[in-house]
Amino acid sequence: MKRQGKKVATDRSFVVALSRGLDVLRAFRPNDGLLGNQEIAARTNLPKPTVSRLTYTLTKLGYLTPVPRFEKYQLAPAAMALGYAALANLGVRHLSEPYREELMRETGGAVAVGGRDRLSMIYFGQSRGMTIGVQLDVGSRVPIATTAMGRAYLWALAEEDRTELLQELKEHYGPRWAKMRDGIERAGENVAKHGFVISAGEWHDDIAAAGVALRLNDGTGPYAFNCGAPAFRFTEERLRTDIGPRLVTMVRNIEAALGGIAPQIKKQEGRKLKAGGKVARVVEGIR
Repeated sequence: MKRQGKKVATDRSFVVALSRGLDVLRAFRPNDGLLGNQEIAARTNLPKPTVSRLTYTLTKLGYLTPVPRFEKYQLAPAAMALGYAALANLGVRHLSEPYREELMRETGGAVAVGGRDRLSMIYFGQSRGMTIGVQLDVGSRVPIATTAMGRAYLWALAEEDRTELLQELKEHYGPRWAKMRDGIERAGENVAKHGFVISAGEWHDDIAAAGVALRLNDGTGPYAFNCGAPAFRFTEERLRTDIGPRLVTMVRNIEAALGGIAPQIKKQEGRKLKAGGKVARVVEGIR
């Protein structure tokens, strides 16, 4: 799990102990069940003695439940309540559900909405049929760098925020970054030309999806939607001519219903991205 960035490290108002406690809670994934201190330490990159103190504290506060027989922990109802409260406050999740369901029925793809969780996107709304090959649920995470949802989110960020995130991705992926960066550049060109991005076999070989970002005027987000299916059902041609345009229309309708603003690239930034190849300038320093 990625540690705090340089800005956070020099922020005197930042409470490191609280951050580490939250990192321990974040270490639990939807299908984990029980985790021990050693597993948590490996996922958080925290020393095991520190993890032991944190799990003890979180147990006393009611956020973790110890299972002495296995010397492990599971999330307690108090911790899960935080997540449910957050979901309840995400109006975009509830309002988008009928739109997602309709697009799912029209395309046969799974339609999801998510928000950023460090270098991943986390699903907080999901609509899928019974025959979809990718079994992702609310709470699942997908990488920003290689997925349609993640790339759509990235290109909806303000330039300064995008540059910072690109740098984090470069540091995280190391030698794998060059190939990912090329895909991100292509995604930026697609956003500028068509309003959506695609990822065909770049996250998983047999998964293809389109992605569109959503911005609101209340200061939240941006969020991103995707529509995906096994690659034999969503060819690149279908993603470009059918799925992508349908997803754009859906997201614009959701924005209108939420009283949001269309996630158009700012005029000044848009001029940089309109012509093919000029998107590369945005990531030129992240090489």
